[in-house]
Amino acid sequence: MGKFLLKLPSMGESVTEATLTAWLKDVGDSIDIDDSIVEVATDKVDSDVPSEVSGTLLEKRFDVNDVIQVGEVIAVIESDEVEEENTAIPSTVEEEEPLEELEEVPQEIMDIVEAPIAPPQPAAPEVKNDISTQRYYSPLVKNIAKKEGISTQELDQIIGTGEQQRVTKKDILAYLKIRKSPAIPNVITDEATDTGKVQKALSSVQPSAVISGEDQVIEMSRMGKLIAEHMIDSKNTSVHVQSFIEADVTNLWDWREKTKNTFFKREGEKLTFTPIFLSAVIHALKEFPLLNSEVRGDQIIQKRNINIGMATALGDGNLIVPVIKNADHLNLVGLAKAVNDLSQRARENQLRPEEVQDGTYTVTNIGNFGSITGTPIINQPQVGILALGVIRKMPAVIETPNGDFVGIRRKIILSHSYDHRIINGAMGGHFVKAVADYLEQWDTSITF
Repeated sequence: MGKFLLKLPSMGESVTEATLTAWLKDVGDSIDIDDSIVEVATDKVDSDVPSEVSGTLLEKRFDVNDVIQVGEVIAVIESDEVEEENTAIPSTVEEEEPLEELEEVPQEIMDIVEAPIAPPQPAAPEVKNDISTQRYYSPLVKNIAKKEGISTQELDQIIGTGEQQRVTKKDILAYLKIRKSPAIPNVITDEATDTGKVQKALSSVQPSAVISGEDQVIEMSRMGKLIAEHMIDSKNTSVHVQSFIEADVTNLWDWREKTKNTFFKREGEKLTFTPIFLSAVIHALKEFPLLNSEVRGDQIIQKRNINIGMATALGDGNLIVPVIKNADHLNLVGLAKAVNDLSQRARENQLRPEEVQDGTYTVTNIGNFGSITGTPIINQPQVGILALGVIRKMPAVIETPNGDFVGIRRKIILSHSYDHRIINGAMGGHFVKAVADYLEQWDTSITF
C-alpha cells in the first residue's frame, strides 16, 4: 500500500492558481476512482478535482479559501494501487523555485501587489550569505535579499504569509516593490521598528477608510476579487483605445421579427441578436486577422482558430465568458444553438473549465442592460473586445434618388476597445466599420 499525491491539475493555458472553495471528502473517508475530492475556483470557472485512485483520504494539505498553485499537492490518499517506493511525500515547506529565476525579479516586482507589508528600512551596505537570525529563511529568499541589499534587521521586519509566518518569495518581492517606491517615506529607523510606528508609517502613505456607524462594510466575493484583479491586470498590460460607430439595423430588425417564429419551430431554438452579431464579428476577424491575436513579450501570436468569447451576466452580478470554439466553422443555426446552450449553463454554473478557455476575441452585449454604449476592458491575453449597445428607434436622414427625408430607424452603437500596442487606430476603426457594414447589409432573403 502506498500514498497517492493528489495535485491541482492544469486549469488552462493562462491559469496558474485556484482557490479551494470546499472539501467534499474528510480525512478517513473511503474514495473511489473519479470521486470528487475538492471544489476549486479560478477567475474563469468553478470545478471539482477528482481522484485518480481508490483508497482512503489520509491528509488535507490546504484549508478552504487557500490559494493553490497548479501542480501543488492538495491531498494525500492511501491506496493499494500505488507502489510504496514511489510514495515519498514532500515536506509541507514550500518548494523553492530555481535560483536562476532571480533574473526576472525586477519584472515580477512590477506585477505583484500584496498587503500588508511592513515599510522599508535603509538598506545595509552588505548582506552576508548566511543571515544570522533565529527566524528561518529559505535559500531563495536569502538570495533575493543578498541581491537586493536587504540587511538581516530589515529582513526581520517583513511580515511573512507562509507557514508559521515564514517569509515567502511573494512576500519579499512585494516588499521590494514598496521599498523602491518613492512615495513611501523612509521613516523606519533602528529605534523605530515597533508595530505601532510601522503602522503609522504605512498610514502616512495611504489614508485609512473612515467608517461611520451608518456605513455598511461589504466583503467582496471570491469571484469579485478575481475579476477585479483580472481587470486591473488588463489595464496595466494593454494600451486601451476605443473606436465607436453607429449602425442602422432596421432591415436586420425587421428580418428577425419575421423569421424568429419559423426559426424556433424548425430548430427548437430562440433566434436572438447575439448569434447574428457574432457572425458579423467573425466576418470582420477574417478580414482583419491581427485582431485575432495575443501579445507575448515582443511577439505577436496570430491565432488560426477563431474562438469567440461572449460575456454573460450571472445572477449575482458577476460576469463569466464562455467561449465558442472554432466559431467560424458554424453557420447561423450552429451559432444560435451554441449561444443558447453556453449562456444557459453559465447561469446554472454548469460550465466545464475548457469552455471558458482559449478565447481569441470577446463580445459583450451591454445593450441588455439598456446601455447606449460603453468602453469595455480587453479580456487578456486577447487584443480586442466589442461592446454592443441597446438598439434604439432614432430619427435619421434617409437619402433617396428623389431627395432626402427624415424617418424613424433602428440604430445601435458599436464600441471597439483594442490594444494599441499592435492595433493602430486605422485598423481598429476599419474593423468595427466592417462589423457595422455587415449588419447594415444583412441578407434579408435568408429563410428557415
